[in-house]
This record gives sequence, structure tokens and C-alpha cells, in this order.
Amino acid sequence: MPKSRRDKVIALTQTKKKDREWKGGLIEQIREALEQYQSVFVFRCANLRNNAFKELKATLADSSRFFMGSNKVMQVALGKGPEDEQRDGLHQLAEHVRGHAGVVFTNLTKEDVESAMAKYEVSDYARTGTVARETIVVEKGPVHGPHGGLMEHTLEPTLRKNGMPTKLNRGVIELLADHALCKEGEHISPQGAILLRLFGHELATFKMDLLCGWVSASSGSISSGSISGSNSPRVSRFSKSLGSDDNSHWDNLRG
Repeated sequence: MPKSRRDKVIALTQTKKKDREWKGGLIEQIREALEQYQSVFVFRCANLRNNAFKELKATLADSSRFFMGSNKVMQVALGKGPEDEQRDGLHQLAEHVRGHAGVVFTNLTKEDVESAMAKYEVSDYARTGTVARETIVVEKGPVHGPHGGLMEHTLEPTLRKNGMPTKLNRGVIELLADHALCKEGEHISPQGAILLRLFGHELATFKMDLLCGWVSASSGSISSGSISGSNSPRVSRFSKSLGSDDNSHWDNLRG
């Protein structure tokens, strides 16, 4: 009996699944980058913001190349063990490609890369699910906006829709009880994220830090302190690390 057309599944998304060809292409590009650049660094990012990250990539385009998107594929490209690593000691770098991580191939020094990353640290509004780094409370009474003046009365329905007990009193928005937009250590709710934006509280900072690095033998040393158990002086781990608010949302991007 012919299959009914009513049972046909129609995909509503335009996103293509990463197939073997995509993964193979990423591995090939990473291994080509090993031939072109002197150093490789693993970095981690908090509160990724695409615009700032794209600007950083454009600034360093002549000297560096960034890869992100699939940690397991990047580990395979670098080598997951001594038997398949692409360079001496490189598998120890691959071990740190986990979580919200990426790799950057570069001809710059560690200090130059860190300096460039620091220039693109930006504050922004926290997104839903971010862990709040402080408690924000709006006190009972007339509601003031981010610039200190009374908030526009047209925003009263939006405030009420997102959980604030408000009413209009002669054209002035009045809060009937103290209301917490977020609490320190707790995840920010969808309503909280909207309210934090309305009140001008930027609780997220886009920040990138280097975790560890590898340098070719002809380039000299990049840092003191080898990775534990490392027999290669070209593999180093850096002491700087991100804070506990590292809950960035990564897009599947490639350099």
C-alpha cells in the first residue's frame, strides 16, 4: 500500500547537519594551519558576542586564524594521543579543548594575543540562563529608568507582563512592592533578562582568556611552566582562568 503523504515529515529549519565532509574539511584546515603558523593557543570565552569576536578576527586576520565549533573534531585534528599527534607534545594541548573552547593559530606572541583579546572585552546585557553576578532589586514606589528619570508610562504593560507588580498613577509608573530582577548566583529568567535590559543593567562581559599553548621548536619559548606530565618544553599552561560566570553561547563558527 502506498505511503500516505500525510505522514511526510517536513523540516522547518534551514540548518544543515554537520556531515563527514564538514568534519573532514575542518580537520584538513586545522592541519594546514599547523604548517602556516608558529604557535597554537587554546582559549576559553565568557559571554560570547559575535560582533566583538568578528572584529577581533578581522584585526588579527593577517597573523592569526581562529577555529571553533566542534571540540571532538578539533581534538582529532590536533591528535588525541602520542600515537596520532601532529606535532611533538600537541596531544597535551588537545586535552584542554573542551567546554566553551576554541583554538587560535598565530605568529604572534602570547602577550600580543592577550593584548588584542583584552581590547575587545565588552559589557553587554545578560542573556537568559546566565548566572547573575549580583542581586538587582527595584524598590517600591515610582519607577525610574536607566538614566535616573521617571520611566515612560508606555512601558508599564511591559513591566507588568514580565512579573513586576505595577500600576499607573497619574501617568507615573508605580511599583507596588520591591521586585528582584535577578539574584546573585541564580540563573537569570527570560523575564529577568528583559527587565535588566529595560533598566540598563549590563551584567555580562565578553571576555577571552588563553588557557594553554604550543610553539614550534624554531620559535623559542612562549611561557614558563609546562603542563603537568609534559616532556615537551613547547607546551605550556597559563595560570589565568575565567570566572564562574562562563556560560557563553557558542555559535558553530570556523575561522
